[in-house]
Amino acid sequence: MVQSKAHRPCLPARGCKRVADQDIVTVDIGGTHARFAIASLNTNGAITLSEPVTLHTDAYASFQTAWEEFRARMGGALPDRVAMAVAGRINPDIIRFTNNPWIIRPPLIEEKLGCSKHLIVNDFEAVAHAAARAPNAQFLRLAGPDTDLPETGTISVLGPGTGLGVAYFWRDGTGRYRVQATEGGHGDFAPLDAIEDAILARLRKRLTRVSNERVVSGPAIVDIYQTLAALENRAVHEIDDVAVWTAGMSGEDSLASAAVDRFCLALGSVAGDIALTQGADGVVIAGGLGYRIRDTLLSSGFAERFTAKGRFSSLMGTLPVKLITHPQPGLFGAAAAFSQTYFEDQRP
Repeated sequence: MVQSKAHRPCLPARGCKRVADQDIVTVDIGGTHARFAIASLNTNGAITLSEPVTLHTDAYASFQTAWEEFRARMGGALPDRVAMAVAGRINPDIIRFTNNPWIIRPPLIEEKLGCSKHLIVNDFEAVAHAAARAPNAQFLRLAGPDTDLPETGTISVLGPGTGLGVAYFWRDGTGRYRVQATEGGHGDFAPLDAIEDAILARLRKRLTRVSNERVVSGPAIVDIYQTLAALENRAVHEIDDVAVWTAGMSGEDSLASAAVDRFCLALGSVAGDIALTQGADGVVIAGGLGYRIRDTLLSSGFAERFTAKGRFSSLMGTLPVKLITHPQPGLFGAAAAFSQTYFEDQRP
């Protein structure tokens, strides 16, 4: 059983002093999964996570019932502080998720969950916190110079999953950083060749506006696959995204493999656009899908598409582009955001 530690009041980071090590519940809610863990926040800035519990969002009527399931699995007792990363826009009264039907009412959280303090951040805001604090060993080079992420400047963070998350963080060169959540995944998709023109045309048949996440997200692989099938005059049949990813990554279906390659190209283009828009000094690709296709990203045209920005191609080639390999960046990042908000950030 996890025992709650004594609550000690603390002001936000700018006025906070060191406090004893504390355990909190950290939660990462996406379109498909809700992940829970216990995070231990150390006075030296270190964060450790317990073994995560992953629940399917479609198996639970609400976040409350999923929380109750996690609490039962932990023996009925939890720490009384909660950090939450949610895949949606943070509103003060009600939070609706982009890709699942749950809703959360922030004013009722402490009453409903039985906690004394909570923090809610956007899921990719949490991932940006994770990227800002992860050690260099937890990054894999995808493109650009083989150097660490810079200690000063802006780092763009994006990742495909059920949708396309986008955020950034800014480092001041002293070890401190600040994170900004964005809705950059909903920017307009810009095709670069005839195949992407065809993907866009297919999507426009049912969508008034085609955003980046309609092409660069896990479910989007189906439209890419079916567009390629149509271009080769193959029968376009119903298939789900899991089947396309599985067949494409295993190599058992050459058309599915081509769809995965095309996805990597589009991700490279979008990542480059976001880096330009945010004035990035480096880029981090995050999320479970990015990690699963890391070998394909390395062997695909991702890097070439990232730098293919006309007059800014030379500049793009100077930016380190990394893949974060931390197994639970959402959970880790939510805990990091809580630590930064309520305790003085004293990372080594």
